[in-house]
Amino acid sequence: MSMIFCVEDDEAAANIAAYALESAGFGVKVFSEGQSFLRALQKEKPSLVLLDIMLPGGKDGISILKTMRSDTETENIPVIMTTAKGTEYDKVKGLDLGADDYLVKPFGMLEMVSRVRAVLRRTEKKHTEAETLSVPGIILNRTNHTVMVDGNPLELTLKEFSLLELFMAHPGRVFDRETLLTKIWNTDYAGDTRTVDVHIGTLRTKLGKYAGMIETVRGIGYRLEAV
Repeated sequence: MSMIFCVEDDEAAANIAAYALESAGFGVKVFSEGQSFLRALQKEKPSLVLLDIMLPGGKDGISILKTMRSDTETENIPVIMTTAKGTEYDKVKGLDLGADDYLVKPFGMLEMVSRVRAVLRRTEKKHTEAETLSVPGIILNRTNHTVMVDGNPLELTLKEFSLLELFMAHPGRVFDRETLLTKIWNTDYAGDTRTVDVHIGTLRTKLGKYAGMIETVRGIGYRLEAV
């Protein structure tokens, strides 16, 4: 059963949404503010999150979405944003940060259930397609946790594998060292980033003739450029 986390401070709206989703065969957990939701997220990963933008307690939906997308444990959880404001700014901001869909209140429960199902289908298909990542000469399998270089298996440490996976999933994108620390080491400590440079160095050494794919962007960080 797919589990849906609903973050909504309006108790009546949350109860109606929970009833509609449960009637459609989903499991549902409701949270009235962001902190309790984020604590629950550390213990259980839902199939999808319905996230209201306007929330009490200092953590609005936009900041929660940003937190989720910066953590490797939660960055791929589908999120549908909900809001009563319906402004173009909120919509663009949420989608830019990685929201999968957007619902403007008041919305019908049938529409909400339909959107939830559509996003789940879309993300499941995306995850299946992205099980294997490849660039010329290198194939990475996320499920089997293997890397093949020119048809030969390559032994990588967990952090080296995670770095290569991140680069191959976002070719051409520049990652600064602080972002890599957050995504790979799960820390926002931005003082000594030398550990990133050391791991990049060992990864390049193991990649051999393909080491040059991981380019240094002076003063910023690193990116993968397939040749």
